[in-house]
Amino acid sequence: MTTYTTLSEAINDLTKRGYTENFNIESDCIVCSENMIRLRPEEFEIDEVYRFQEMSDLDNESILYAISSEENNIKGLLVNAYGTYSDTNTTELVRKLEQKSK
Repeated sequence: MTTYTTLSEAINDLTKRGYTENFNIESDCIVCSENMIRLRPEEFEIDEVYRFQEMSDLDNESILYAISSEENNIKGLLVNAYGTYSDTNTTELVRKLEQKSK
């Protein structure tokens, strides 16, 4: 897996590698609003995960997921905060995936 210094560097490289869609969280699924695709945990894979922390603000942490769905022929990115500012829906959704893969 590649090592990135900044979130923007990771997003730029992953976009070049085909992760072109932007995913957002909606309760129990992720959504690509550009083409209205809704993916439940069993319909996608988390290919890569990167965590970033700003040195100027140690509470400002983010996580980047590179996600793909073969059955929907889509690849994209999901950015979320983690730590103090994390989105609980994202945490629950990722937890579901981790449970599924065991």
